[in-house]
Amino acid sequence: MSKPMSKATSKATSKLERRFRHSLRLGALALAGALAATLFLSPPDTAQGAPPAREAAPQGQTSLRAADPSVLRVGSTYVAVQSTGGGIAVRRASSTDGLATAPARQVWSDTRGRGEVWAPEIVMDGGRYYIYFTAGVGAAHRMFVISSTTSDSGYGAETQLALPDNKWAIDGTLFTFNGQRWFVWSGWAGDTNVEQNLYIARMSSPTQPTGARYVISQPRESWERVVGNPFIKESPEAIKDPNGQLHIVYSANGSWSEQYCLADLRLRAGGDPTHVWDWYKSNGCLFGSNRSTMMAGWDPTLYVNGPGHHTFVLLHGDINTSPPAGPRFPSMFHAVPKGTPYTWANRHWYTGTFAWWGNTTYSRANVPGPNTDTGWSLKFFE
Repeated sequence: MSKPMSKATSKATSKLERRFRHSLRLGALALAGALAATLFLSPPDTAQGAPPAREAAPQGQTSLRAADPSVLRVGSTYVAVQSTGGGIAVRRASSTDGLATAPARQVWSDTRGRGEVWAPEIVMDGGRYYIYFTAGVGAAHRMFVISSTTSDSGYGAETQLALPDNKWAIDGTLFTFNGQRWFVWSGWAGDTNVEQNLYIARMSSPTQPTGARYVISQPRESWERVVGNPFIKESPEAIKDPNGQLHIVYSANGSWSEQYCLADLRLRAGGDPTHVWDWYKSNGCLFGSNRSTMMAGWDPTLYVNGPGHHTFVLLHGDINTSPPAGPRFPSMFHAVPKGTPYTWANRHWYTGTFAWWGNTTYSRANVPGPNTDTGWSLKFFE
């Protein structure tokens, strides 16, 4: 039989019990916070530019075997567009994960025999939807546009964009930066398939280019020339960093190879988008599956090979709604699962996330202007 406790002992014991229960509550809260940070937030010290942390993120493969996702958010609805043989279809869902199984509604068909239909890109401008896409055969590929007031119906006949110089052009998209509309795309300098450069031109409206085209980057670094014939820079996507600077994130190397990857162009603070030397390039891939081509401190993918042709899932697709530093935000990309032969037919849409990564220096040599530029970069998560 236990000995009865004195009143003083009882009080002391009660105090210890209260402290113990309080400690348990704090521990539970701390654990919950740590789990939330792991699941939803960017890694710690993002603003300090520390190397990205290695992690075992869940695989984001969807059931959709397709390439070149383009997705935007309107309210709580995610809207995606894809090429479907001889046409273009739109999907709508309440999440990026749900897009793959959402009904695909055909919004345009190639009734004029335009040819191969590639990489449609959906944007919004002035409350209207615009879908830009490439159509053609061989050297005849050019950019076209259709538009509607509704995301998944009401599109009219296609119009060819009168891009300056009228050369081969693919993967174009519209964005507005500092009050000016711009169009950025992948194209040839001449009439032969030597390399794909990134070009930019001003737009006086969502359908009317104005002025000249300007080359902003060429595939001249060793890590973006691993796969050639031709050398590739394509699928440019604009976004604005927390400092207000413009970025063009693009796919490097051939899409037929697992060397396909994402890299970044950052416009210097106060720079001119039409001036090639105002753009600074990441010193390697930021999202790829081959360590030898990754930028120092960025790790290759765990689950996929050749990630590329991504989309930033922004509100209304507007770079002026680009996310702040800190949290992760949704993205989508196409890739081939590791352990699967790398072929176009094996590409799937994947859901992922991205976050800003601060204090990152891009360096260059033997060109006009400063050799280094430090600012925000990006980290992508599978």
